[in-house]
Amino acid sequence: MNAPANRADGIRAARLDFAGYAAAFADAHPPLTQAQALIEAERCYYCHDAPCAKACPTGIDIPAFIARIAQGNERGAARTILEANPLGGICARVCPTEVLCEEACVRNTNEEKPVEIGLLQRHATDAFFASGGAPLFTRAPATGKRVAVVGAGPAGLACAHGLARRGHDVALFDMRPKLGGLNEYGLATYKTTGGFVQQEIDWLLSIGGITPRSNQQLGRDFTLDSLLASHDAVFLGLGLAGVNALGIAEPQAEGLRNAVDFIADLRQAAADGDFSRVPVGRRVLVIGGGMTAVDAAVQARKLGAEQVTIAYRRGQESMPASDVEQRWAQTNGVTIRPWSAPRELLCENGQVRGMRFAATGMQDGKLAETGETFVIEADMVLKAIGQSHEPEPVGTSIQLKDGRIVTDAEGQTSVPRVWAGGDCRAGGRDLTVEAVEHGKVAAASIHSALMAKH
Repeated sequence: MNAPANRADGIRAARLDFAGYAAAFADAHPPLTQAQALIEAERCYYCHDAPCAKACPTGIDIPAFIARIAQGNERGAARTILEANPLGGICARVCPTEVLCEEACVRNTNEEKPVEIGLLQRHATDAFFASGGAPLFTRAPATGKRVAVVGAGPAGLACAHGLARRGHDVALFDMRPKLGGLNEYGLATYKTTGGFVQQEIDWLLSIGGITPRSNQQLGRDFTLDSLLASHDAVFLGLGLAGVNALGIAEPQAEGLRNAVDFIADLRQAAADGDFSRVPVGRRVLVIGGGMTAVDAAVQARKLGAEQVTIAYRRGQESMPASDVEQRWAQTNGVTIRPWSAPRELLCENGQVRGMRFAATGMQDGKLAETGETFVIEADMVLKAIGQSHEPEPVGTSIQLKDGRIVTDAEGQTSVPRVWAGGDCRAGGRDLTVEAVEHGKVAAASIHSALMAKH
């Protein structure tokens, strides 16, 4: 294909000035004011056996914390939230509340507008983290038991906190320089402004008994067997380190990137206050339909890309990203192109030039190609078609299903003294809040097992 005009202005950094970046990456959903929070809290019916609480994967007593906000007791509200979900602050920002607690709100029946549970949860946790004061929780007397937690994402952090509260000594290993996992490296910057992720982690570690060990990778710096030899139990919160392939030839070419790496670069640039160092294409194409695809696409647009397209092989109603996320993408100038199956990455002189697609549709209830093809021009293509667990570091002894670790309801694996949770665990929904629940439940299970032996 012929290269489009003005291709010299392809991938480059510093498309905006400082003020432009500051405006583009400001908080996407500003917090409620005190007055707004009180008004919203009064909308709650404070249901008995509330459906919203049942819909929350961590079982937060939602009517109870909202009632405390209505009473002006933000600290009490925060305690109710963080008792059930030790990462309740970040979950208030990134969880798809519109399809969890808020979808279950009984206000939907009569008013078609639920109580703004996510914003109220953020209001309470923000107020607590801003106020300081006495700790909410104290650590139980030391048990003398040592537990290794591998992976400092939501599951690992929740597990470490639960174990430390019960008096166990926790070694928290992570392969990256900073703790947080996808919370630190995989979320859109406009969702977690002001360094909130590390602020919440600092609070979580303040319980004591948790020793972070960064830049330590399973399979490279230690093995599962070595951890079992030096610890009483192990929790694996490894996340999903692999990135799925497009299913077509992927030649080495400038402009072809994994969306998760693009987002990670943005996150760390934000931490340093320098968005200008992150290069972006003039025309960006994102392959995928989940939240990662939306985050990558919107941020590419905010970095100054002129044209950003999300291509998805099925209909838009089948996209894993929620309707709210899809509308957010479109509001920010992203085009969503459904029924588009990648067929050929187009390159010229080692540079991405676009992608050829096959048009798809449903035939006899199955996805099929229609025979039509088309090209979307791009100088940057971001792959966001899902991630996969890399089983090699954990060895062959742990039972896997579809490439992920098999556990029972409490997170115990097929290997004695080893638990697992989060995205690496089979059967999950890849939600931050669900990963937190995995870690929380596993911590209770590990504690019971250790104390029974003791």
